[in-house]
Amino acid sequence: MQQPATEFQQNPSSPIQQPTTPNPLETPQRGVSTPAASDKGIRIEITPLGDPRVQADGRSTIRLQGQILENGQPIREDVMVTLTSSAGKFIGADQDKDQAGFQAIARNGEFIATLQSGIKPQQVKIRAAVDKIKKPSPIVQGEIPRLDGNLSFPQQTDTSIFNKFGDTPLEAYTQVEFTTYLRPSLTTGVINLRIGQGGTDYWGSFQDFLNPNQTDDGTVVDFKSSVFTTGTIGEWLFTGALNSYRPINQDCEGRNRLFGGIQFCEQPYPVYGDSSTFTPTTPSIDSFYARLERTSPVPGAEPDYVMWGDFNTQEFARSSQLYTATDRLLHGFKGNYSFGPLQITAMYSHLNDTDAFQRDTIVPDGTSGYYYLSKRLLIPGSENVYIESEEINRPGTVVQRKAMNRYTDYEIDYDRGTIKFFRPVQATDLNPFGDTLVRRIVVTYQNESGQDSNIYAGRLQYNFSQQELDNRTFAAASYLREDQGGRIFELYGADFLISLGNAGKIIGEYARSSNDFLTGQQSEGNAYRIEAIANLGNVLQGSAYYRGVEPGFTNNATYSFSPGQTRYGAGVLARVTNSTALRVAYDYEENYGISPSRIIDFFDLFNPQPQARPGERVSNELETFRAGVLQKLGSADLSVEYVKRSREDRISNQFTGDAEQLVSRLKLPITQSLTFQAQNEQNLSGEDPLYPNRTTLGLDWTPYQDVTFRLAHQFYGDSSLLPGNSFTTLDTIVNHKFSQDTNLSGRYSVLSAFNGLQGQGALGLNHGIRIAPGLRLSLGYEYIFKNIFNATAAGSRYEQYYALGQTASTLGLFSGSIYSVGLEYTDNPDFKASGRFEFRDGDEQGNNTVISLAAAGKLSPALTALVRYQQAGEANIYLPSSAVGINQTGVRLQELGDTANLKIGLAYRDPSNDKLNALLKYEYRQNFDTIPENLLTGTTATGHIFSAEAIYAPSWRWEFYGKYALRNGVTFLSGDRYDGTANLAQLRAAYKLGYRTDIAVEGRWIGQNSNSGTNYDEFGVALEAGYYLTPDLRIGLGYSFGSVDDRDFTGYRSEGGVYLNISLKLNELFGGFGLQRPVPRQQRESEVPTASQPSTQSRLIQRLQKKQAFEPPNPPFQGGQ
Repeated sequence: MQQPATEFQQNPSSPIQQPTTPNPLETPQRGVSTPAASDKGIRIEITPLGDPRVQADGRSTIRLQGQILENGQPIREDVMVTLTSSAGKFIGADQDKDQAGFQAIARNGEFIATLQSGIKPQQVKIRAAVDKIKKPSPIVQGEIPRLDGNLSFPQQTDTSIFNKFGDTPLEAYTQVEFTTYLRPSLTTGVINLRIGQGGTDYWGSFQDFLNPNQTDDGTVVDFKSSVFTTGTIGEWLFTGALNSYRPINQDCEGRNRLFGGIQFCEQPYPVYGDSSTFTPTTPSIDSFYARLERTSPVPGAEPDYVMWGDFNTQEFARSSQLYTATDRLLHGFKGNYSFGPLQITAMYSHLNDTDAFQRDTIVPDGTSGYYYLSKRLLIPGSENVYIESEEINRPGTVVQRKAMNRYTDYEIDYDRGTIKFFRPVQATDLNPFGDTLVRRIVVTYQNESGQDSNIYAGRLQYNFSQQELDNRTFAAASYLREDQGGRIFELYGADFLISLGNAGKIIGEYARSSNDFLTGQQSEGNAYRIEAIANLGNVLQGSAYYRGVEPGFTNNATYSFSPGQTRYGAGVLARVTNSTALRVAYDYEENYGISPSRIIDFFDLFNPQPQARPGERVSNELETFRAGVLQKLGSADLSVEYVKRSREDRISNQFTGDAEQLVSRLKLPITQSLTFQAQNEQNLSGEDPLYPNRTTLGLDWTPYQDVTFRLAHQFYGDSSLLPGNSFTTLDTIVNHKFSQDTNLSGRYSVLSAFNGLQGQGALGLNHGIRIAPGLRLSLGYEYIFKNIFNATAAGSRYEQYYALGQTASTLGLFSGSIYSVGLEYTDNPDFKASGRFEFRDGDEQGNNTVISLAAAGKLSPALTALVRYQQAGEANIYLPSSAVGINQTGVRLQELGDTANLKIGLAYRDPSNDKLNALLKYEYRQNFDTIPENLLTGTTATGHIFSAEAIYAPSWRWEFYGKYALRNGVTFLSGDRYDGTANLAQLRAAYKLGYRTDIAVEGRWIGQNSNSGTNYDEFGVALEAGYYLTPDLRIGLGYSFGSVDDRDFTGYRSEGGVYLNISLKLNELFGGFGLQRPVPRQQRESEVPTASQPSTQSRLIQRLQKKQAFEPPNPPFQGGQ
């Protein structure tokens, strides 16, 4: 009997075949499991069954086998195993949908899971973990940390080593490959020729119909084509698309963004009664896309390809790159090819009418938004959004960085330049067993300005070993040049990564930048980095690093750093006994050059440059020595550490002095799910201006795997720079191991209603504490007692709501209290709901209330409904008291008002009868276009939108379509009120006289009126008859007419005429490429009914079979659209 998980199999003609009935106990042919535990005691293993290579066709599957062993023997108890992967998705029964990842049960120590491939060829890492089985974490780790970014080498002054001090889950990794899908060729498309009066193409673009610039052209010949094709050329797969009359990514509302796609907030209707998904395969912001690719014959190498279209720059942001990294979304040409161990990557990007690449760093106010960027009119789809964390009073090194994903983490308004997250973003991260961190929202993007941008880049990488993702060794050099009308930015350098297995890793990098974007005067600088970590046996771990960034160095497309800073250090961790370890570390930091300044005038606020203004000069250094002992006392973890800091300030005595401090930490499990943590930092002699006496207390409650409630409080005394202050936070912490949950969105879909991404975008759903099956709660609280705008060694900090370029060191923290509570329900397969309330109360930064309520589901098998309400104010609009030319005195700008939106949607689609389909929407909007510039005019706006449309086909001959939409808006501008109403009505009827002949008539009316007298009316009608010479070739003859009454501009005008329309549907290209040949009908197994009462699906199949038996076939109808 076929396994249920092997329903979706790869193409039978594929050269890569999977076993249809594999033996779970057979030895895998390839693939290596990497357990994180030693072979002694308890461990977990995971390996692919059979060939670990599978086609990237979105359907093929690969089976994975795992074992849990104790002293070499399978365990007897049933255990839940959590599986995650870097690509693809697991299929089959998820044993616990409320838990992150895919859950499989290991019985008698064995488990099997099935991973379905994606459509992108790549190497894929898979993690298997048992969180309920903990193994004592060795005080000296037995393996080197994996490189999942540029943060694998902690600085010697941080306390990240203590985060590993405790029990860790049982886990193991393996690796598979999604190979290029060499599929049979496919071609589809339409070629259309229209001959008729100019400006009367009723079926074409609305902006061209009755366009006065075209109606005087007389008879015109209009040729349009839209083609998609894909297929195999030898060992290569070619995918291409061409659209002669619009960009490929452009949708019906004229939006054209990188990689296409629309957000929930941009959908014409909130719900469509459809749970299907789509994946853009030919993204391009122009009219052409082409990609030729293959799986490289070099084992472990990335795919070889050349392409034109939209692309990311992942080949220019390797794990060995920090200063030379480029992380952007672009359009143009990119190619990658491996000549044996030598990998060559090149790219070229051209974007029209764009400004300089912009980087904004924003201080979160503890709520989900709205966060205003420094610019408006963003290039759609060009943004990258990250949440970064760094030590609170020591800018320069990012400790954590998490990428945010549009659709699942945030939504963005490209016109206003606003971002709203789907969950609150707190400003601080109080880890009682580590450093106090501050969070930053980092957004990089491009915006409209009127200049063209050209980017050229290349990279040469020599791979010494590339079989395993975690143990690659390579050396590389890269170059990038960006040209914006004579303003040039250049970035080049070299980097290497040496992997020594569990023995160690070494990273090195050199970068140099040249930049004249700002004043036309060239600014140059270098950056250096070399870092190493090594295990010497099982009792000693050593690490060392050096990082240096000169003041003139610039790179806004990578991690945050502080120009003019040099840091180096080394540390040793030695295990004395199985429960005792000693640690010694040294760190040096120097800051020099000119620090960035603040917003000082009107143009800085409303028309900022890509980089901040220069500020004051800094020149200081800090030496830190620390030595301590780590001790395990039963289930508790204890550490005591001596820290000595020596500072020298060459500009003033502000940062000069020596200080000694004793740091003690305790982690004490009270129950299996409740842990108490404490940290105390006590000065023994002297005083450091940035490290006063400080105490942190925390309580972690983990009622459910990977989700923790953390209540933490920190208070500290006075220093020469820091007045006494305190923080209190309550946060819901979701711990995604190894990768984001690749099957997370599946639980937010409703069959025949909406898919998972739509559900997350509409409801804003996220993880939380499970309080009942399918019911999750998230809580948040943050309290900052006093403002924090003291100077740091990198320069001053100011009261401003964003920082430009690499100037995050100028941002401080505003005082205030933030409360948030969220609830979501997903247990019912036909109903999903969520609600969240957030409130911020602060003296300077002001109040902000965020309300999000949503519910969606099926009212009946045919009727789907969705209701969503959102309200939020501006989260980061603040004018400093020193701003010149603005009549504000250092307060948050409350006059903008809250942005509110209510959406109600209904969709009617009967799964058993497709004669009638209908959609309905009502929407209320308030301040939907508010931007900071509105403060100068005092603009507010409200609007109501209603729309409904339906299509009715009583038989295969008749089809009726109707639509009506109404929009009413009220705008207040400088105290004056303006009312406006717009109406749209549209009707269409189509009749098929036979298999070859059809006729259609359609009319529409658009009317607009307002109290300002700007009235407008447009009417259009078209009648067309068509005849199919062949099933793919149609000739249509029609008449179209329209009139416009524009009382303020052109007055009344009309135009009409007869036209000829010839449409050809493409099924193949030259030589029969793309032609799909019919395959023989497959034999079916006899079906045995499982119950006396047939299911809904069985009844539907029977009804459709009867209908097909008595009705003639339905010939295709183009309608000329």
